[in-house]
Amino acid sequence: MQSSALTPVLDVKAIRSRFPALERVHEGSPVAYFDGPGGTQVPRVVVDAMADYLLHHNANTHWRYPSSLETDAALGAARLALAEFVNGRPSEIVFGQNMTTLTYHLSRALGRAWGPGDEVVVTELDHHANVDPWKFLQKERGVTVRTVRMRPETGDLDWADLERAISRRTKLVAIGAASNAIGTVNDVGRITAMAHAVGALSFVDAVHFAPHVLVDVGQIGCDFLACSPYKFYGPHCGVLWGRQALIEALDVPKLEPAPDWAPERLETGTLSHEAIVGAAAAVDFLASLSGNPAAGRRAALAAAYAELHARGSVLFARLWEGLGRIPGVTRYGLPPDAPRTPTISFVVAGRSADEVAEELARRAVFASSGDFYALTVVRRLGHGEDGVVRAGCACYTTAEEVDRLVAGVAEIASK
Repeated sequence: MQSSALTPVLDVKAIRSRFPALERVHEGSPVAYFDGPGGTQVPRVVVDAMADYLLHHNANTHWRYPSSLETDAALGAARLALAEFVNGRPSEIVFGQNMTTLTYHLSRALGRAWGPGDEVVVTELDHHANVDPWKFLQKERGVTVRTVRMRPETGDLDWADLERAISRRTKLVAIGAASNAIGTVNDVGRITAMAHAVGALSFVDAVHFAPHVLVDVGQIGCDFLACSPYKFYGPHCGVLWGRQALIEALDVPKLEPAPDWAPERLETGTLSHEAIVGAAAAVDFLASLSGNPAAGRRAALAAAYAELHARGSVLFARLWEGLGRIPGVTRYGLPPDAPRTPTISFVVAGRSADEVAEELARRAVFASSGDFYALTVVRRLGHGEDGVVRAGCACYTTAEEVDRLVAGVAEIASK
């Protein structure tokens, strides 16, 4: 396969050579990692960037000696990298411990201007990191939170219910771009337009979306968007994009001597500088897969993402169809030809999700089980107690690994 106007994206063998974790052997077999929706493996180049920062440039920010100035430069370069990743501006990139912490911080800042009679719209399809920080405002500010239903039989949103939920009282619509549990991709551009039509803001959770679809905040038209680099081959930290004018206007809880300019006014305390450097390295890793990063970071990212999306779609169809042929297996979510990520959740009749995951692990197939903090989704699917098994394809996933997963589930189901 060719990628747009650039040279071909690296083949999967070349990509895999960059991930030391893929050399791991468990129970005599090489490990197949299907736990990417909960956190991908990390290429050596990301770890090298983090180690170089810690060993040679480690300091706190905004002081006048060389390593501090080097840290300022490194964080500035990281803001640029993440800005190009989401198609925003460096002055709009906020770093934090994780998406959940950033969302709680933002909800408190926005909520200071809201009270009884104001409403926030969330959905059943979302990870609770994009639900509970807004529900917190019910207790703290008297805000009403309206929850839009999902359709468990199809795995998508009830659009009629969404239209009913958004009104002139709506102050914010918080929407996930993609479900981390069942892979459904939402039309966040359409939802953002619905929010703006009534004078409301929009917040997009792109944590599960960003590893699979290149984010474009301009195209989406949202006001805030969050993602997590550890879901796209980086370290554990969180990233929040927000319109600069909104960041500057927020009544944000902050320390008096802390910076009062965008974007740092939304950042609390000393951050993990090495993780921020690693996040930028993860963006550059993705751009390098295009085979021609000299075309510019954003163009290289677009080429790499287009090819990786095509490969992921083929792998997911193989996984979906393979699991569908196994008696006793129930799959959840939209079919391969629908807007979705290459992530599937399923159950095996007569076996708990944890049992299935443990049996797969004995076959060196690592998949996750539980509710993945998408508790409402799992409850609506009828598995709130035991959870479901989740498997997702990443840039290093191969067809052979997919076949190993399917064969393992078939063997487990047959017992």
